[in-house]
Parts: sequence; C-alpha cells; structure tokens
Amino acid sequence: MITRFGLLRRDPALSRAEFDAHWQRAHGPLAAQFPGLRSYAQHLVVNDEQFGIAHGRGPWQLDGFSELRFDDLDAMKAAVTSPAFAPALQDERGFLADVHLVACERHEVVPVALGDGPFIKRMTVLKRLPGMTPEDFRHEWLTVHASWVRQWPDVLGYVQNLVVDRWHDSRTQSASYDAVPVDGIVEFWFRDTDTAARLYASDLVARTQEHAKVFLDQITPFFVETRQIV
Repeated sequence: MITRFGLLRRDPALSRAEFDAHWQRAHGPLAAQFPGLRSYAQHLVVNDEQFGIAHGRGPWQLDGFSELRFDDLDAMKAAVTSPAFAPALQDERGFLADVHLVACERHEVVPVALGDGPFIKRMTVLKRLPGMTPEDFRHEWLTVHASWVRQWPDVLGYVQNLVVDRWHDSRTQSASYDAVPVDGIVEFWFRDTDTAARLYASDLVARTQEHAKVFLDQITPFFVETRQIV
C-alpha cells in the first residue's frame, strides 16, 4: 500500500472556514473519483504548536494534509494520468496557494486502536540531518526510534510514513529533495491533550527525543481534525 500525502496551503484570499468548506464539499468529491483509490482522508490543521518537542521546527506553514491510499506506486501514477485527475487539478487553482506531495510507505508501529472515546491526532513533518543518507535515516527512524516509541504508554496509535518519492510543480515528474525536503510524516493519536502533555513531560519521552537528535534536523508538528471522504 502506498499513501500520497498532500501538504496544503490555502489561497490567502480565503478564510480558513472558506478553505475548509471548499476542500470538503467541492474538491473532495472530485478527488474521490480517482481510479484505484482505496481511501481518502482530509486532515484540517487546527493547531501548529510545537507541544512538548524540544527540537528545531521547519518552515512549513500548512492548512491541511490530504491522504490518498493506492495499492502501489503504479496505481497512484495511473490515477494522476487518468481523465478523472484533470478536474481536481483545475479545482486546486481556485483554493490552494501551494501543494507539495510525497508518496510514502506506511509502517504501523503502534496499531491504531481508538475505541469509542474521544481522541486527538497529531501529524508531524520530518527532515533528516544534513549529510545523513536516506538509508541511515530509514534505519534510525523505522528500527531504533520505533523501538523507543513502542514503550510509550497511553498512545492510541503511531504510524511512520517513509517518503519514497516527491512532487511539487509537476504531478508526473519527481521533484528534487531541495524542492520537497521531507523524509517522513508521523501520525500520532492520543486520548486528549492532557494525556499527551503528561506523556511528553516524562523521562521516557525525554530519552526518545534525545535519540531524535541523532537523525532529525527538523520536527514540524500539527494537530489536525480528520474526516474520511472514501
């Protein structure tokens, strides 16, 4: 399974409410028509505080994340070149100022188990240290760092999305790393902000964040509200 995330910035002429309404009611139904689409979620940014993370933040200023899943990269690329894609691309020009796209391998480290209660979700954009190879980043994040997070209590889910391709201006021609400097996207679920705050104040999380300094240059988190379109 491949996940394509869109890192979205709204047209500054639109209010947040106008952007959200158009994204849900106009753009959502268009993207839902992509062939081979297995699921489609929209994640609206509601808070961009660093929230307990003692690490440098990246320059990303986002209003939302789109999340589209396909069986594989070939299926995703087929959707982008299909007739159904053109109306969605045209619609983007009416409500978005900029879009960066990444295709990711999905690694579920802590299985998502939300239960019947409320929950909050945080999505985080990661950039590796300068000079670190993608292979070394993969090992430190997917193997070493994951082993730390598996020890955290009160986590309702933790998913690592490892970037395997990226796009900016073109939707068919891959972009350079400099154009889309993203190595991974984290998805984290907690019951509420108080639970998350207590966790981030713990020694275990402090030690985990010390390991983050070994391989991460920038950590840029956003709290989001999610709606499932497909």
